[in-house]
Amino acid sequence: MTDTMDRSQPDQTGSTGRHLLEVDDVRLSFKGVRAIDGVSFHVDEGELFAIIGPNGAGKTSIFNCLNQVYRPQEGEIRWKGQSIIGLKPNKTAELGIARTFQNIALFAHMTVIENILTGRHVRMNGGLATGALWFGRAKQEEIANRQRVEDIIDFLEIERWRKYPVGLLPYGIQKRVELARALAMDPELLLLDEPVAGMNLEETEDMARFILDIQDELGISMILVEHDMGLVMDIADRVMVVDFGRKIGEGLPAEVQKNPDVIKAYLGEDFEA
Repeated sequence: MTDTMDRSQPDQTGSTGRHLLEVDDVRLSFKGVRAIDGVSFHVDEGELFAIIGPNGAGKTSIFNCLNQVYRPQEGEIRWKGQSIIGLKPNKTAELGIARTFQNIALFAHMTVIENILTGRHVRMNGGLATGALWFGRAKQEEIANRQRVEDIIDFLEIERWRKYPVGLLPYGIQKRVELARALAMDPELLLLDEPVAGMNLEETEDMARFILDIQDELGISMILVEHDMGLVMDIADRVMVVDFGRKIGEGLPAEVQKNPDVIKAYLGEDFEA
């Protein structure tokens, strides 16, 4: 691993103590249907925070508010103490909030390297003229960006597929490439929308390992939305449970598993903690 991948290290709890993100009483409605109903939570630096709930509970809507694809009608979202309500999604990306998607959103005919390079656009500063002529600052920036991509490829162990068109790759590797593209944005907060959905056991274990490596080695905070309860309870520092757009529980994984409201609404009466 090269120095370009180093980040500040979290403590043994997974957090350095400062609230990186604060969500306060957020409400979002679509034509009278309440998708998010007064949800509040925070995420600390270096923390792996999970959001769980049934289908339609509002999890992805929360993500869309965090990167401002949706603008909530009420409430506040603060990034490092400053409101981000009303910013465009590209501006939240520039601030350091990146995401993956529930359904793979890659360019199938482009190579792995090319797909990951698209994540570098928010970190490129060269002008049109210097970029077109490829000299000076633009040339140096291109070299640095390609080295960053190579570091990420090495980190996620996808070297053998680096020049393959993404559409030819196995599903699990495509999910890893999408994660790589998000990492290429140099985020401080990574939003993972069902990163192991559709994966087999081996692919799920690999992805879980990479998620923990991102937290431990890179110090990147993460919010994880996932239906695989075994994965969530194994790797999350804290868990929030939503149902019909409302928060019904929050705490350490062991606490959430024992919460009667959570058991009734989502985990099921027969779930064993």
